[in-house]
Amino acid sequence: MMMTESTLTELEVCRKACADCYKICIETLNYCKTQSGKYIDMTMVSMIRDCAEMCMMCINMIDDGSEFMGRICALCAEMCDRAAMVCEQMSDDAKMMECAAACSKCAQYCYQMGLQSASYFRRSSLVNEESLLYSCDTNNHK
Repeated sequence: MMMTESTLTELEVCRKACADCYKICIETLNYCKTQSGKYIDMTMVSMIRDCAEMCMMCINMIDDGSEFMGRICALCAEMCDRAAMVCEQMSDDAKMMECAAACSKCAQYCYQMGLQSASYFRRSSLVNEESLLYSCDTNNHK
């Protein structure tokens, strides 16, 4: 499948949603640390941290044009949905609701990217066969 302008725009929008979600999740984790034990629920903290990590992985897969991007985006969508649900439990806290909104938005775009990316291929403009083979050559890792 050729990478159309529409496809590239969708990738950019998904990447931006992941970057925004990552940033807000990290800010929220730091915020939770300042709340004097109010937000020490390890399930919540772990879910937000995992969401941030998965968003970063999704960004990396999009940037690389990885053939695994679709599956990573689908998993990212699932994790973002769960993080949003956890944050929404603190509906009286504006920062937690900001995090929930960012996670929900990211989940929406990642879900769509997961559905659409099955026919994408590694973008030759970013990675060529020689560099991929070189990076996998065990003789170069001594």
